[in-house]
Amino acid sequence: MLIDKFGRTIDYLRISVTDRCNLRCSYCIPKGFNDFETPDHWLTFDELMRVVRAFVRLGTKRFRLTGGEPLVRKNLTDLVYRIKKIDEVEDLSITTNGTLLTSHAKLLFEAGLDRLNISLDSLNRKNIEDITGLDCLEQVMEGLRTAKQLGFHKIKINMVVLPDKNMAEIERMLEFCIEHGFILCLIEVMPMGKTGQNMTTVSLQPIIQELRKHYDLHSTMKIIGNGPARYWETSTGNVCLGLITPLSQHFCATCNRVRLSVDGTLYMCLGQDNSFVLRPLLRNHCSDKELDQAIQEAIELKPKEHDFLKQPNKIMRIMSKTGG
Repeated sequence: MLIDKFGRTIDYLRISVTDRCNLRCSYCIPKGFNDFETPDHWLTFDELMRVVRAFVRLGTKRFRLTGGEPLVRKNLTDLVYRIKKIDEVEDLSITTNGTLLTSHAKLLFEAGLDRLNISLDSLNRKNIEDITGLDCLEQVMEGLRTAKQLGFHKIKINMVVLPDKNMAEIERMLEFCIEHGFILCLIEVMPMGKTGQNMTTVSLQPIIQELRKHYDLHSTMKIIGNGPARYWETSTGNVCLGLITPLSQHFCATCNRVRLSVDGTLYMCLGQDNSFVLRPLLRNHCSDKELDQAIQEAIELKPKEHDFLKQPNKIMRIMSKTGG
């Protein structure tokens, strides 16, 4: 197993297959931004598979494909199929904005994809256009319908809470998720890049207290997926709500993940700059032993915690650069 110097088991890898996206969400990619990684710097699927197999050899069994928007990467289904062919891989999921899901869902399901996280910050068409820069609500809703009909279970809806845009919709969103058997994941804005740093942060602690007044919600130790959310369930035992609180109640002590960017950089923490570049090793045809050793050295760089509260202007790379 991969154990960092603080005794945490690192058993979850998030893999960015692209830093590009077909949306421009207000908390992620700045308007006019075009400093994307050049395609010749992207890890190929063969190179990504080498990294996945190395992590598997080192005890990792859970993976997530992210971006940017991962579904803009051509032939992504082939990568899903190849990863799921590895017997030791227990869970493979994707985070997507859902706009392209209708045309990809069936192939992803047949390739063996286990789970979906879909970013949806509002059920109001105008709000969605304001937040994402595109009138795309119906595309996302159609993607959700398609995924549910295919048999994807425990679909998560990621909602970044924005005080001037969607706070008044939280109850409506929760009811929508309960009705359709989805899990609503509320997320605090992180101060990453100019976009995130210019956003007003909202603590989710008073929000969950308000929700408990109106809904029969109970804290649960059930774990849905591999991320840091703390979950709540109804009186019937159905998990319907998760809270991701990197600022108001951080989860650094139990952090189990690292991120691989599309250019082959391992980032140890969203809120720190600690990183390790794997691409030169891969392009120089390193041995499996050398790759395993490099990953082990990288894990030693993982910091104890982020500095979002102490140094909110520290991280200038945008979220799509790091990988969601």
